Amino acid sequence: MTTTTLKTVLGNYPHTKALKDRSVTHADVTLDFQEVSPVHKAFAPMVRNEAYDLCELAIVTALQAVAYDRPVVLLPIVVASRFQRGCLIAHGSRPIGPQDLPGRRVGVRAYTQTTGMWVRSHLAEDFDMDTGAIEWITHDGAHVEQYGDPAFVHHDDSDKSLLDMLRDGDIDAAILGNDMPKGDEFRPVIADANDRDLAWWRKHRFMPINHMVAASRSAAGQSPAAIRAAYELLREAAGQVGADPVGPVPFRFGFESLREPVAFTIDACMRQGLLPRRPGVDEVFAPARRILGHGID
Repeated sequence: MTTTTLKTVLGNYPHTKALKDRSVTHADVTLDFQEVSPVHKAFAPMVRNEAYDLCELAIVTALQAVAYDRPVVLLPIVVASRFQRGCLIAHGSRPIGPQDLPGRRVGVRAYTQTTGMWVRSHLAEDFDMDTGAIEWITHDGAHVEQYGDPAFVHHDDSDKSLLDMLRDGDIDAAILGNDMPKGDEFRPVIADANDRDLAWWRKHRFMPINHMVAASRSAAGQSPAAIRAAYELLREAAGQVGADPVGPVPFRFGFESLREPVAFTIDACMRQGLLPRRPGVDEVFAPARRILGHGID
């Protein structure tokens, strides 16, 4: 039996540790890990050039890739989810609340960044806010190059970080993710973010999805058995993590398990002009279903 090697990019999480230390393996596939840090730097090469066989991918990027027919196959795997409201921060010397945001300048790495999408979705849900009335200041464009930002998004060409722009008053608030600052210099714009996040989870029963996993179209066509084996490996590795079976967890697997979360995310993206058309959940997962079959719940 031949073992297929897949060039793979996955972040370092408790539920991927068993994959990276090779404590779980599969006879049909070897995952050749490429360390990319921060992991979002792998997204554009993946959706534009199939730079990897298997790659973590932000859900907004993944949905745009489907809508623009980029060469990726989205698998029913979530590897990163996060509560998002606390990611919107202001400087402690110039605190603002959500009601102050319209007409202000808010920095975000890219308008298409998934954390930014979720924060805007929550602002609309919680405060009936028109997030198009905010001036969005970005450093990066979209990973899917066919997408163009709306007119209320402006690109900043300086070398300043978002935190330095916030310190200097160039922007009034910023959305950060894994690079959230420590200490008391900054404060959340949504003061009761944690309570609102937990209430949202109790209502929807899933954490807001950040990153999923995609295969390149070439790898999926040439090595479907290896893609199936990789799915089994990721699920087995996640199963070794002692997650609360009834509480929020950052990973999720299966077509039906992801149907409502992905549908909700598509709706949120459509409301923000992030997609050129509305792809259905069945369309999003159709290529993966052909590979994995219908027994994946």
